[in-house]
Amino acid sequence: MAASAGNTGTTRGKTWPELLALAFGAIYTLIGIIGFFITGFDNFFEHTGETLLGFEINGMHNVVHILIGVAGLVLARTLAGARTYGWLLAIGYGAAFVYGLFAVGEDWDFLSLNAADNVLHIVTAVVGLVIALAPVRTGDRTRA
Repeated sequence: MAASAGNTGTTRGKTWPELLALAFGAIYTLIGIIGFFITGFDNFFEHTGETLLGFEINGMHNVVHILIGVAGLVLARTLAGARTYGWLLAIGYGAAFVYGLFAVGEDWDFLSLNAADNVLHIVTAVVGLVIALAPVRTGDRTRA
């Protein structure tokens, strides 16, 4: 097959950071959408007491999940984008973890967080660092 515009004749498989960004993007998007089936669209910034898999959610929390998820789906297309998404997760969810340390159980907590959310946030921040910083083997491994 001859190379044509947009087809250089070479293809590159997805790197593991791209796949991980894609997976996290898909999961967070799905969780955000499912969350609206539980919370509806009322009490957007209120403590709802409603949970999804043990994680407390409200409308705003669902919106954040959808935005983070869609960012992952879009940025997972390239290694540089996946690395950027990793930094977004690391910084954003690191900040959400710190926020949650003070906000859990407080009336002013507009994301309706609980302790399970805090654990998930710190784990997601660490995964973000791994996506952003871990090495990727490059080069053609088909050569002998």
